[in-house]
Amino acid sequence: MQARVAITKPGEWVLGSGWDEGKLAENRYVYASDLDKVSPNNPVWLQNITGHYAAVNSYALRLAHINPETKDPPAGTIDRDATGAVTGVLKEQANVAMIAIIPPPSMDHRKQGILKSIDNLHHEGMTSIKEIGSPRTWTAYRELLAEGKLDERVCMLWRADNTLETAKAALAEIQKNPRPPQSLGDGRLVACGAKIFMDGSTAGRTAWVYQPWHKNFTEVDEGNFGYPNMDPEVYRQMVRLFHQAGVTVGTHAIGDRAIDWVVDTYALVLKETPTPGLRHSIIHAYLPTPHAVTTMATLQKQYDAGYPELQPGFLWWIGKTISASLGPDRLPRTMPLKTYLDQGVRWGGGSDYYVTPLAARYGLWASVERETIAGTHPFGMSEAIDIHTALRSYTAWAAPLLFLEDKVGTLEPGRRADIAIWDSNLYTIPPEKLKDIKCEMTIFNGKIVYRDDHTLITSTPTNKRP
Repeated sequence: MQARVAITKPGEWVLGSGWDEGKLAENRYVYASDLDKVSPNNPVWLQNITGHYAAVNSYALRLAHINPETKDPPAGTIDRDATGAVTGVLKEQANVAMIAIIPPPSMDHRKQGILKSIDNLHHEGMTSIKEIGSPRTWTAYRELLAEGKLDERVCMLWRADNTLETAKAALAEIQKNPRPPQSLGDGRLVACGAKIFMDGSTAGRTAWVYQPWHKNFTEVDEGNFGYPNMDPEVYRQMVRLFHQAGVTVGTHAIGDRAIDWVVDTYALVLKETPTPGLRHSIIHAYLPTPHAVTTMATLQKQYDAGYPELQPGFLWWIGKTISASLGPDRLPRTMPLKTYLDQGVRWGGGSDYYVTPLAARYGLWASVERETIAGTHPFGMSEAIDIHTALRSYTAWAAPLLFLEDKVGTLEPGRRADIAIWDSNLYTIPPEKLKDIKCEMTIFNGKIVYRDDHTLITSTPTNKRP
């Protein structure tokens, strides 16, 4: 950050992301007092790796008019020390308010960032993603598609925020585009629906739970049950709005209480207006109650809805941080892949990049090994699955959640030639080696989009069809 400040004009923002207190020697948040030492003359905003809170310096706090007298916003937390002083850590809606005063990136900047991400994806054998964003995000993808540069399949969810009014605005934008299974660019760009945040994060102890969070592994954070991101009844109205319009909803829900509310909401609106095939999903869903699991299985069977979208890589990359918040009772049932499998619940695997590195190989490995970056196993192994199931969750089971099951997800006649070639047989190598596999070639829609410099694989272009 000091290097960035040195080349930034005074008064201009310095932005960054990816810090994780669980990886710091001090095992604590980054505070304004830390940032002030290297950036007294520039506002600083550093997003935590979870995306649910950030650290800002005193300059940024002044710009946002945040001081010790400032009250916490609804569904947000302004972190304070023992004396009541503002530390510079802003959670949930308090962070959202700060983001609102940061100048947005230019369209060219957005497009260059997307192209860089696509290149990174190709290096990891990945050709289809689910994205969330704003109308400007969609415009960036559409422009890249028109320019012939979108060599990736993108299913985008519009941010619906947390009021009925913002949901109506998102719905109006979504309805300007073809609905799934229709797409733009023969499956390159799909207007998949809306995303709503029901709660916060485990690391920030803001996800909505029945039992209080822990901190520092053993200490109970008395009275802290997290909180919903909005009035739960407003959330229900938002889901009903989208559902009755025939638009898919993906809801961020981590805490068990939040997950229960989400699946019960899906069950309610589907009973009111039965509409099979919308595939409403629960994003993260890694602390479900038995009731939630049963409801998901029922929704999937009756309505083709209620699908968890999971990120097993959380156990690895931020495992130390989230395990400190969970407490001993929740640890073994975190990310319950085996339970989902046994109860007939299908899920789609992902990374939630930038929360974890984007490579699917890490999620495959974490699904099997459940190991933290420190080499420990606080989550136990009772919910581990085999590599066959893990791979299916990132391919054949994931494709329907992008409304692309008729194009990708399996290798068979009639599907698009989206193929990754690896240096190892995932079914025969030792499980601990899964995270180290290397992609040697990626093919998108029949075109080679990545070839490792050292691969021995060769190809002969041909215009002949079998």
